[in-house]
Amino acid sequence: MHIETLGQGPDLVLIHGWAMHSGIFAPLTRELTAQFRLHLVDLPGHGLSAERDLTLRLDDCAQRLAAQLPPALWLGWSLGGQVCLEAARRNSGPRGLVLIASSPRFVLGPDWPHGVDAEIFRQFGSGLRQDYHRTIERFLALEAHGSERAQSELRELKAHVFDRGEPALQVLCDGLDILDQADLRDSLAELPVPSLWIAGRRDRLIPPGAMQWSAEHSPGGRYLEFSAGHAPFIGHAQAIAEAIVAFNAEIRA
Repeated sequence: MHIETLGQGPDLVLIHGWAMHSGIFAPLTRELTAQFRLHLVDLPGHGLSAERDLTLRLDDCAQRLAAQLPPALWLGWSLGGQVCLEAARRNSGPRGLVLIASSPRFVLGPDWPHGVDAEIFRQFGSGLRQDYHRTIERFLALEAHGSERAQSELRELKAHVFDRGEPALQVLCDGLDILDQADLRDSLAELPVPSLWIAGRRDRLIPPGAMQWSAEHSPGGRYLEFSAGHAPFIGHAQAIAEAIVAFNAEIRA
């Protein structure tokens, strides 16, 4: 996996969401490089990671990143948050977690009202095979929806989604399968590290209730909410960076 390291200070790992790459964190990166040594990850099949023919699996990503990186605070957005949870569940790397617009379970269930219909992810999977670019654009629109700056955030996402090349079709389908099937709720009560859950109040993919529930069911869990959609770090980078700095100081103390 491609990992770019920059800045100085305590180690902070950043893991992007579905169909993206670590460059999407640019607004947040600008705020954090003076405070942390950042490790910006491109997941397999995404961005500058050359592994285009691999299967994308949570356990594989978590184990390989833990082997490549020093002990650090891990930050995951959306799908990246599930990689973080998997690594923490295995007690293999993170000393704390920041989960942005992420959830232990993305889809609705009889005992889980804080998700979206699984059919959404299945439709995106079918759409990728029929019209790759249009399907990615539809997903980006869903991510920006609900933000106070929806149009500018959508332009930001569209402008940079393919900066580092197009994600491999197979890993995108694998990622959708993870979002459809993964359920890490049972692991929260035994998380060995503290966690900060940052939600977008009008997120159409991850209801804030999912993250509030997760914070309440995680030892040392904290919850923070912004008036935003699925990518709150674009419009609220400074405030989120300040929250991360404060959280890091707290867990180090």
